Amino acid sequence: MEWALYMLGVLYANQGKLDEAEKMYQRALQGREKAWGPDHTSILHTVHNLGCLYVDQGKLDEAEEMYQRALQGKEKAWGPDHTSTLDTVNNLGNLYKFQGKLDEAEKMYQRALQGYEKARGPDQTSTLGTVHNLGLLYVDQGKLDEAEKMYQRALQGREKARGPDHASTLATVNDLGSLYADQGKLDEAKKMYQRALQGYEKALGLENVIRYRPALNTMWNLGDLFAAQGHLDEAKEMYSRARTGFQTLQGPSSDVCQQLDLSIASLDPTQGKQREISISLAYIVLANK
Repeated sequence: MEWALYMLGVLYANQGKLDEAEKMYQRALQGREKAWGPDHTSILHTVHNLGCLYVDQGKLDEAEEMYQRALQGKEKAWGPDHTSTLDTVNNLGNLYKFQGKLDEAEKMYQRALQGYEKARGPDQTSTLGTVHNLGLLYVDQGKLDEAEKMYQRALQGREKARGPDHASTLATVNDLGSLYADQGKLDEAKKMYQRALQGYEKALGLENVIRYRPALNTMWNLGDLFAAQGHLDEAKEMYSRARTGFQTLQGPSSDVCQQLDLSIASLDPTQGKQREISISLAYIVLANK
């Protein structure tokens, strides 16, 4: 019974039905605790998944409580370097990063990375995911050289493991573009953004790419970049394509669509001084995305 409830929770979580997923996970957890006690190993995956669910719901304190409980249980049952333990360590890193606890996040990522390298090797997908996460963290910490090293390592590994047009590879390509933009390397940033967008278009098709949020983010990034370079027609094209996609996903009144409307309006060359301000703001956006 508890297994069926757990699997229903997984299904609902994958469908984005978070409240229903929480109910299933809680029922599965309570049933297993009653049957086997609070520290039985069969409970740990449910506890971990509840942590993931709470993150998606924005319940970060509850998420941390679940992750810490799962971590302590896994360390006791399977040891600190078991891959399941490391998965929870990595997710704790994600949570701490989201909370702005960057030093704690770095410790978790470094621990996960060292464990994955030992258990699975330097080029396994879980290892590379943590490498990418470290790149994101180093950007937040302002350690741009270290971030570039992590992104380059993640990119090379993902190209080798999954190919140049896999979604995970393209995510690293896009983030590398953002890093180059932060560093003022706008030509290199454009190459990365264009590569990512072309990869998304190839994988999804021109009609479907506007329904894929990572591709829309890349379009937006390209719009900001073109605006910063003064290429207003190209910037308008990217902003407009991104807006069409976000309108499909979130509706025309969403905050994202309103922001893109402002970006498009700011490109009007008749606005004079406003255009100079918008270009300066584009640099700021590039530095903080």
